[in-house]
Amino acid sequence: MYTLVRGLLLFFTVVVAVWLIILIANLGGAMDKIIESQIKEQVGLRLMDPYIQQLPEAERRRLYEEQLEILRREYGLDRPFIERAVRYLLNGITLNFGYAEKVSSDTGSRQVRLILLERLPHTLLLWGTAQFLLFFLSVFVALMLSRRYGSMWDRLVVALAPTSAPPAWFYGIILILIFASLLRVLPYGGFVDAPPPPTRLGYVLSVLKHMILPVLSVIVGAIFASIYSWRTFFLIYSSEDYVELARAKGLTGRAIERRYILRPTLPPIVTNFALMLISVWMGGIITETVFAWPGLGRMLYEAIGHNDTPVIVGANAIYGYLLALSVFLLDIVYAALDPRVRVGATGGQRL
Repeated sequence: MYTLVRGLLLFFTVVVAVWLIILIANLGGAMDKIIESQIKEQVGLRLMDPYIQQLPEAERRRLYEEQLEILRREYGLDRPFIERAVRYLLNGITLNFGYAEKVSSDTGSRQVRLILLERLPHTLLLWGTAQFLLFFLSVFVALMLSRRYGSMWDRLVVALAPTSAPPAWFYGIILILIFASLLRVLPYGGFVDAPPPPTRLGYVLSVLKHMILPVLSVIVGAIFASIYSWRTFFLIYSSEDYVELARAKGLTGRAIERRYILRPTLPPIVTNFALMLISVWMGGIITETVFAWPGLGRMLYEAIGHNDTPVIVGANAIYGYLLALSVFLLDIVYAALDPRVRVGATGGQRL
């Protein structure tokens, strides 16, 4: 029963989130006036053709109204905003995203599903690599520093933690200036050399070369704060009484870390890792734009710039489902990792 209620609540949360995204993307319906003004300007430019200008005033007016009505129907402006919002909502929660209004795939398709699937591998490759390296490097170094509290390296990490305040794209611009502009050893951006290498090995090496700077920018932009956070977390558990008792019994440092520090911290480690995997789906809008990386983040930047609601709703709806599914599965994983969470908050009921 608990699992069913939990699943329904998460589904309701996704529905509310998708609805809010629709309202924000359309500015509560005010975007219709902006789009309509753009349509009128576009039609007016079409009618500036010298041949059309020679037509009678009534004929030009009729052509103007016809073109205007065609474009209004194309953008759905012939229907009320609330009707289109409900349709966007139903499409979002049923994963039937329909067709984009302006954004298209590299093959020219307007299907939102194909647009997302085309950009997804690029985002997973870049951000999956960066986040995996960042996560495991942070945990490994933090665990090592927790054994050397107060050392020179520990104080250095604490001092450098504020350097993680700027976003990854800020460090990306600096890295581009150094390694691409000044040293000319790495490309400015993109996914692969142009033209692409003819061999498979050459193609792979070219992609890896283009990944160095964006991956490095993500790691440099978050590594010290992440290490500091995990190091503090491990220090809290290292000071527990049962850890001191294990040391008094003569257990080795490795055994103490494995049994008495890492094991009780598994739930938050798993949570951080799971949420990190889900965040890979969205990528980084500004970072991918800075490096001209053809991923979902750059696609969302284009969709937002063109007010392409189906693409915005499609990407965020899938992200919402993945996040809700992760939270649902984490409840089950917690029960397997830590018996204490098997007892519910009401009446001591078990999952």
